[in-house]
Amino acid sequence: MFAKVIGILAIAALSSAAKTFRVVPVTIYYESLCPDSQAFIANQVYPVFKTELKDFIELTWVPFGKTTFETRGSDVMFQCHHGENECYGNKVHACALQHIQANSYQNEFTKTSLTVDFITCLMRAGKNFPDNVYPGKRCAVESHINNWENIAQCANSTDGSQLLKSQGEKTFEFMNPLTSVPTVVFKMAFNAEDQSRAMNDFQGVLCKYISEPKPRTCTINGAGSHFTIFTPILILAAFFLARFF
Repeated sequence: MFAKVIGILAIAALSSAAKTFRVVPVTIYYESLCPDSQAFIANQVYPVFKTELKDFIELTWVPFGKTTFETRGSDVMFQCHHGENECYGNKVHACALQHIQANSYQNEFTKTSLTVDFITCLMRAGKNFPDNVYPGKRCAVESHINNWENIAQCANSTDGSQLLKSQGEKTFEFMNPLTSVPTVVFKMAFNAEDQSRAMNDFQGVLCKYISEPKPRTCTINGAGSHFTIFTPILILAAFFLARFF
């Protein structure tokens, strides 16, 4: 019985280590009021993150897009692709990335999951807000974020400007000017074919970069076998560990 338990634990540990090793870094360069960014995040990224694939993706958000900025003394002036409201929205996103934290009493949430839910809620709101009120507070409540006041204070201060400037510097380091919004980069290397396909099949491109054995979500439509050459290796490893103990 003890050996069997050890074997099960060994398989679980090996599977967890394999998942960690196979995590795919994904960077998304976007704008808060860009319709294409909103559609991509809401219809492509969010649904994928709600599957088992969330364990295989490391998301980096860069809310800047085709914005430009000019430093004037201690202040930073921004010109945003979709106007002044987008500049504020970009600051909210930048401040959220900085300030969102998971709480110890919210075991079902992580910083990553809270961030994905909050950003998606903001992007789903579109460009027209009831009473011209930016939906930050509403989305914070819906996304179980308890420190909206900190995010709002940041977005309305020089802290928000500095954080957005930092997002701009990341964008310019990657590409200046950014030619397409949104732009998605897998494994820190831009690929034009991946970019085009990801707009309508983000999951398919992500699965391409996850090494074998593929998660079931990647193979369930017949794209490959869930049982791969690595499966018997994991089983054998668990067997010998069980025998040893």
